[in-house]
Amino acid sequence: QVQLVESGGGLVQAGGSLRLSCAASERTFSRSTMAWFRQAPGKEREFVAAITWGSSISRYADSVKGRFTISRDNAKNTGYLQMNSLKSEDTAVYYCAARIGILSHIPKDYDYWGQGTQVTVSS
Repeated sequence: QVQLVESGGGLVQAGGSLRLSCAASERTFSRSTMAWFRQAPGKEREFVAAITWGSSISRYADSVKGRFTISRDNAKNTGYLQMNSLKSEDTAVYYCAARIGILSHIPKDYDYWGQGTQVTVSS
């Protein structure tokens, strides 16, 4: 059972940056596809970015492409989401997720989830 713990959220002004981290409890994380999702109040959980276990392939939602970068350090069992040029519409709870399988943008494809970290962007 992989446990995921996100950190790095907070309050930032529009145009600013934040770096989210996702720490995994087990080494199986290094063989997992990892993704970030977000959920704003009253909205469905939406895909942000995903990366394969070897970091060879990554995918981004159109809304964050060019501003966010997903990465991972398998030696540390940790994934990251660097968020630059933040906008008010990026405000949401951000979730880290993992699955043993190919890259997917669908939340229910993921087996393991963190508890989420709040990101608030003030305009």
